[in-house]
Amino acid sequence: MSALEIIPLTYPLNGLSTLTLDKPLSIAIGHFDGVHRGHQNVIRQAVREAKEADLLSAVLTFDPHPKEVLGQGDQYYRCLTPLEVKTGLFAELGVDLVFVMRFDTTFASVSPERFVDEVLRTLRAKQVVVGFDFNFGYRGSGNTEALKQLGYPDIAVHVIEPLFENGIKVSSTYIRESLEQGDLELAERLLGRPYEMAGIIVHGDGRGRTIGFPTANLQFKHPFVAPRLGVYAITALLGGKAYPGVLNHGMKPTFNKQEVQPVMEAHLFDFNSDIYGEQIRVQFRSFIRPEQKFNSVDELVKQIELDSQKARFLTEAYK
Repeated sequence: MSALEIIPLTYPLNGLSTLTLDKPLSIAIGHFDGVHRGHQNVIRQAVREAKEADLLSAVLTFDPHPKEVLGQGDQYYRCLTPLEVKTGLFAELGVDLVFVMRFDTTFASVSPERFVDEVLRTLRAKQVVVGFDFNFGYRGSGNTEALKQLGYPDIAVHVIEPLFENGIKVSSTYIRESLEQGDLELAERLLGRPYEMAGIIVHGDGRGRTIGFPTANLQFKHPFVAPRLGVYAITALLGGKAYPGVLNHGMKPTFNKQEVQPVMEAHLFDFNSDIYGEQIRVQFRSFIRPEQKFNSVDELVKQIELDSQKARFLTEAYK
C-alpha cells in the first residue's frame, strides 16, 4: 500500500468481511497521544517487524481517550495530537494502516481474552508491539505478560522499554506538565519535534494593527492542550512557508476590563498579507515571559518590541 489507510472500528468487530488485506499484520497498539519519542520507538519496531516478516504495518489506536470515557480526568478532552494530526505522524513513520477503535463503555468492558481473540486475531495480527506499561482489557486487567500468554503461539509480542529524560520517563503526562510550565524546549526534546497547534486565522478586534503590530488571531478546530499563558517565540507554517514570529496566549489584560476566554494571536515578522481564513500551523519554540498588564499602550508597544527582538533571536537559532 502506497498511502496510509485509516479504518474505523467499533466493538464488536461486525462487518469486517468487507475488509480485505493482502497480508497479515504487525500492529503497534496504544493511544499514542503526542506520538512522542517513546511512542515512535514502539511504532518503528512494528514497521521493522512488518518489513522483516513481509507483513503490513499497522497502528491500533483509540478514540476518544480511554481516561476521558472512564471518567478519570476531564483534562484528557484536550490532547497533544488530535486524531488527524496523530494519523499524519503515523504516516511519516511509515505505517500502512491505522485502525481507530471507538473507545466506549462496551469496549471498556471487554476481557483481555476477548480482546486478543476477537480483535487482534480477527485483524490477523501476527506481530504485536506495545510499550512496557501497556495494559488492556476490563479495568486494565491485562498486562504485557498476559498479552504474550494469550497471543501464544500465533501472535508474537514485542515489548519496548521506556525512554528517560532528566531521569523521568518520557510520557504524554510529562509533556503536558512541560507545557503547563512553559518549558517548550523540554517539550520539544520529549516529542522529538516542536510542539505544534493547527487552526485557521480569524478576525480579531484589529487593535494590533493600530499599534503597529498586526496580528493573526488563531481559532482551533480541535481541542489541543495549550501551553501556559504568556508570550512565545514561534515558527508559523503558512502556505508551505515558515515564518518566525511572536505569539501572545492570554486574556489581553491591558485592554480587557473583565475576565474573558484566553486567545492566541501571532505577529509574523516581515509579513503583511491578507490571510484571513487560511490554515496555519504554529510551532512553539520558546517561552519569553508571562502575560502582564501595562499602564499604557506605549508601555505595551515598547514591551512588544522587546519581545519581538528576543523572538527573532530565538527563532534564528532554530534555523
